[in-house]
Amino acid sequence: MATNAAFEPYEFVDGGKVVGIDAEIADAVCNKLGYTLVIDDMDFDSIITAVTSGKADFGMAGMTITDERKQSVDFTDPYTNAVQVIIVNEDEDKVAGADDLKTAVIGVQLGTTGDIYVSDFEESGAKIERFNKGADAVLALTQGKVDAVVIDNQPAKAFVAQNEGTKILDEPFENEEYAICLAKGSELTSKFNQALSELKSDGTIDKIIKKYISE
Repeated sequence: MATNAAFEPYEFVDGGKVVGIDAEIADAVCNKLGYTLVIDDMDFDSIITAVTSGKADFGMAGMTITDERKQSVDFTDPYTNAVQVIIVNEDEDKVAGADDLKTAVIGVQLGTTGDIYVSDFEESGAKIERFNKGADAVLALTQGKVDAVVIDNQPAKAFVAQNEGTKILDEPFENEEYAICLAKGSELTSKFNQALSELKSDGTIDKIIKKYISE
């Protein structure tokens, strides 16, 4: 499994081990199919390349299904929904909603859907600062180097809790679905879909998600 373990609560390092929602769901899928899970932590932007090159059998990293990514990899059925949000400094008055991003300096994690979505704003005058880690984008925000950060809601909550003086805007930026990515035509895709379906039906996936996300 290729992942980027800097995306709490989906994948993060605790006690030297990669844990989180995706890690536990992947382990449950592999156990059901008789495989041993090995996790390879890498930059998010390297995950699809690792899968297409055969370095990894699958990628799982809070990865959203997009038409652009489907040109390179296949996706399983979604296993959860997510929301992209905007983080700003509490004293920020330049960015109050998505429309304000069109002329802002925006921090994103390289290769994420946040990166993909805000790229369209460059035509209207926005400047995009891309970072290998979401935490680095938020650090740039606290240092005044960017006006806002666009990132997934659950990691955003963790980042805001760790960085006093930041907040998440009430208005959601984008709704999306997370899935597992595999090489084009992989025989694992149908097997993974069957395992995910069974894990949804027996409540395992809901139990894993609720372990990390209380609401």
